[in-house]
Amino acid sequence: MSDLLVKIYSEGEVPSYETEGSSGMDLRAHLDVPVVIEPGKWEFVPTGVHIELPIGYEAQIRARSGLASKFGIALVNGVGTIDSDYRGEIRCPMINLGSEPFTVNDGDRFAQMIIAKYERVSWEEVARLSDFSETERGTKGFGHTGV
Repeated sequence: MSDLLVKIYSEGEVPSYETEGSSGMDLRAHLDVPVVIEPGKWEFVPTGVHIELPIGYEAQIRARSGLASKFGIALVNGVGTIDSDYRGEIRCPMINLGSEPFTVNDGDRFAQMIIAKYERVSWEEVARLSDFSETERGTKGFGHTGV
């Protein structure tokens, strides 16, 4: 897959790759007025972008690493998923984990979008997992390999 349908409203911008090696396309804020995100609070940031993905693909929305590392700006849900049957505007719930108010202005690159292929599965319920699937890790959970 290489071509996607996209509808841009008003002065919104098509998501774009900033470098040849970028896996994520930058999303830009589409705002009438700046959005100020106070420390510990979250706000939706609209993009003006609507997309149509084919079945079997999703768009993963992620915070930009520079905003996260410099200002503590993240997505409320970590990574957001845009499903192939969603046709609304991409709006991102951004949270300020930093100590100072953060302002998002119209046109700011504030998130990134990665298009990924996925597979759907069907479940077969069994009384126990096969002996073949036993692993050395088994049921050991968080921190099982130590510090």
